[in-house]
Amino acid sequence: MGYNPIDFLDLTVTRQHKKLEIDIYRKPTATDTTINFLSNHPIEQKTAAYRYHLTIMHSLPLDPNKKQKEWKTIQAIAKNNNIPQQLLQKLNQRVQQKADQNPDKKDNKIWTTFTCHSPKIRTVTNLFKNANINIAFRTTTTTQQYIKQKKTYPIPKYEKSGIYKITCTTCHKAYIGQTSRSLKARYQEHTRYIKNNDLRSAYALHILNNRHEYGKINDTMSLLNRLTNHTCYSLLNRCTYKHYTATMN
Repeated sequence: MGYNPIDFLDLTVTRQHKKLEIDIYRKPTATDTTINFLSNHPIEQKTAAYRYHLTIMHSLPLDPNKKQKEWKTIQAIAKNNNIPQQLLQKLNQRVQQKADQNPDKKDNKIWTTFTCHSPKIRTVTNLFKNANINIAFRTTTTTQQYIKQKKTYPIPKYEKSGIYKITCTTCHKAYIGQTSRSLKARYQEHTRYIKNNDLRSAYALHILNNRHEYGKINDTMSLLNRLTNHTCYSLLNRCTYKHYTATMN
């Protein structure tokens, strides 16, 4: 009978009268957490967890009873995740044969990685079966991509949108407007109306009727507030738009 068993990482260490015994420890909540065989992952990824469990089972100095218990646990995990028992049996034989080989034997194979995004990748990798190359697969979506903070770059001054003010360079009266496009695009629209004698713009109407001058965007246009479209319309409807339009006429 053992005394004071301690769970450490993946092992349970038990102190016997003259020695220490080990067993494999698993958290009950994580025992069945493996990739389901019905998923769209490569077969290498589906069986990775079982290769790990089987390697641990054959490499640790477990007594026969504990080893048999571990084998039954692995079979139960595989069944719960739809892993074919025949595939698990072949995988167990392969791992056991590898464990029985000389551990000092060096593996001279070369490894390469492919991104698994379609069945065509499998066709390509089959060409390497007879070569001295091992294939590893990776997916296009990783946890790192989701947790990595994206770089944000400052938006240029006249690429922003919102409530803006555009000034007449002759009389210095101002027109207040709102745009969901960039200030640069809105300024070009105002100047195009002036050049084409188009009176659809209140700013163009002021310039044309009074024969005043308009300046460059750096001298005449500025952003008052960068707001959402809903807030912009709400603010402009409180007579701000009408008041400044009237001052331009």
